[in-house]
Amino acid sequence: MIDSPYYTHEHEIFREGVRRFLAQECLPHRKEWQAALKTSRELWNKAGEAGLLCTKVSPDYGGAGGDIFHCLIVMEEQTRAHFGELAFYLHSDIIAPYIELYGTSEQRERYLPKMVTGEIVAAIAMTEPGAGSDLQAITTRARREGGDYVLDGAKTFISNAQNADLIVVAAKTDTGAGAKGISLFLLETANAEGFALGRNLRKIGVKAQDTSELFFDRVRLPADRLLGGVEGRGFYQLMDRLPEERLIMAMSAVATMESAVDETVAHARARRTFGKALIEHQHVRLELARCRTLATIARAYLNRALDLFMEGRLDARAGAMVKYWTTESCCKVTDACLQLFGGYGYMKDYPIAIRWADARLGRIAGGATEVMKDLIGRSL
Repeated sequence: MIDSPYYTHEHEIFREGVRRFLAQECLPHRKEWQAALKTSRELWNKAGEAGLLCTKVSPDYGGAGGDIFHCLIVMEEQTRAHFGELAFYLHSDIIAPYIELYGTSEQRERYLPKMVTGEIVAAIAMTEPGAGSDLQAITTRARREGGDYVLDGAKTFISNAQNADLIVVAAKTDTGAGAKGISLFLLETANAEGFALGRNLRKIGVKAQDTSELFFDRVRLPADRLLGGVEGRGFYQLMDRLPEERLIMAMSAVATMESAVDETVAHARARRTFGKALIEHQHVRLELARCRTLATIARAYLNRALDLFMEGRLDARAGAMVKYWTTESCCKVTDACLQLFGGYGYMKDYPIAIRWADARLGRIAGGATEVMKDLIGRSL
């Protein structure tokens, strides 16, 4: 399925380990975690012990020095196991690179080794109730007072927050400087006076991935918690990382499409209507042919985007395009597949219904489809 000169036999060995971990440590607890709207804290320690966290982090900080394909493998195997909402990717492939690429040497040494082991679970707080995808419109503010920064504001839709020991917070350090006034801060949640973890929000899908509100009321942060030690770089740091985040969203979408089609084909062969197998009806075959074609095109597009990323050529437009096309196609495919399951497809705990609900997030998270189209259009 993965057609790339950068994909090796060592990646396949890693895949086998991921499959074993999911089967032994995750699937037995799926219903429990989905009911609780979050995973257990213990899961992160076990994932660290198994080598599933922060695979791209340098060996200098305890990581494996891996690549984007390790993230892809985790995403694929989670999805095929009907457990795509496990947010290892957010901790490992989105947040850890912020610290490794932009942090001071002290920040890298303080946080990365513990993120690799799972001793620290990380979240990132960008979205606000009134800002959404418009990062320049955030109102959370960090003011310098002596040797500290004082943080005030609120965030929403923050994944991993319920278990987070560390939250990367986007805040305005200069309210009159536009994009140049945004900075990123490293908030340690333990004993952070003035920090409040709000509701664990109830979502349509991705049930075991917690999504929370955060509140900051004069939270004091030592000056050395400013990521990189220089104010005003936050917006550019965020923009620099978004293409990879959107590529990861595309990975999830493609794995979901392929799994949905595979499961629907199996159902159509086994299910009989009007005296013959469902797949023997011409309309069903034509619909499955359309879905398989969309999934195949999406995989080819994803493979190309992965190669561009490995070559350092996945820019903002390319990231937006692959995210937009694959997540939109994923929703079309899962919806068509659900329809072919008939009444079973509408049952809450039926696998295709879970895939359908989970897929819908892809068109919103990481930048809504409309934002992706506008970004692409402005680059023409």
